[in-house]
Amino acid sequence: MSARFAVDDLWMGHRYGPTVLEEVAGRLRPVESGLAAAQRSGAPRLPGAVMPGIVDRHVHLGLVAAAALADTAVVEVHDLGWIPQVARSWKINSPTGGLVKIAGPFLTAVGGYPADRAWAPPESVRGLAGPEDGVRAVEEAAASGHDMIKLVLHSGGPLLDDATLVAVVRAAHGHRLPVGVHAEGEGQARRAFEAGADILVHVPWTESLPDDLIAAMARSMTWTSTFAIHPDAGRERALDNAGRFIRTGGPLHYGTDMGNGPTPVGPRSEEITALGEAGLAGDALLQAMTSSPGRDGLPIRSAVHALLPLPNDAAEAVAWMSQARRLVGVIEEGAVA
Repeated sequence: MSARFAVDDLWMGHRYGPTVLEEVAGRLRPVESGLAAAQRSGAPRLPGAVMPGIVDRHVHLGLVAAAALADTAVVEVHDLGWIPQVARSWKINSPTGGLVKIAGPFLTAVGGYPADRAWAPPESVRGLAGPEDGVRAVEEAAASGHDMIKLVLHSGGPLLDDATLVAVVRAAHGHRLPVGVHAEGEGQARRAFEAGADILVHVPWTESLPDDLIAAMARSMTWTSTFAIHPDAGRERALDNAGRFIRTGGPLHYGTDMGNGPTPVGPRSEEITALGEAGLAGDALLQAMTSSPGRDGLPIRSAVHALLPLPNDAAEAVAWMSQARRLVGVIEEGAVA
């Protein structure tokens, strides 16, 4: 069973202009592009533009009203620390109506952050007593279907030693699980990089990294933005680090740390604005905010629609995403005619 309809514009990694889309088995793929082709096709028209929705790569669903995400432009979230049994239930029955990926518990030193924070349930934090304990934690996560591993390196309290850090990263990579690190404090981002971690789940904001380290990180790591949660000095430091990371070819992704304080449940305009300040615009900005469709197309449940023209910069992206709705709901309401 397939269905075709035309849109005024489409972005799926690049801009297509007027396009006829075909939906097959829940996935969208462009069939013909160009105004003449769209008109000639005779396909019913959906006014406006379509693109993949936002992927927020840093959230804490247990600290927000997750159901409020259900008809926003945020179609995928990565939960980076919660009670494992609860987090696994989100993968089966998503409270957001979209895709949920999980890390499971925070893996930290015994007594380390965030074990001392009131917002973190005890079951959401696992203190690692050493390398063998770290490997066990990874084995359990892999067996339980977790999507990634979250490590914490937070100065000002107990810290994981290098042997445990490396053991966790190697074990995770053995299961093809990416490792994201909360690296806070002098030298912690470097430790994460040297251990082979894949992701810094916050752009470094507590120190200015040297250019050679940033260049090396850009070859093997991704960074997640979370600019908007930081006070002015930390935000400016993070923007400087991120700008140099981007200019060196490093991939920066959108993430808000949703649930860290009174954050909006949905697209965060301040975060999108900061991506622009860091140097992203056009296709690079949209790529940072979304996910790339696979060879078999874009899952229709990951697509969003708005009546505005596709955005070219951060200010336009803020407006577009604030109006965007999930394409499935738009179609169900009979907007294609």
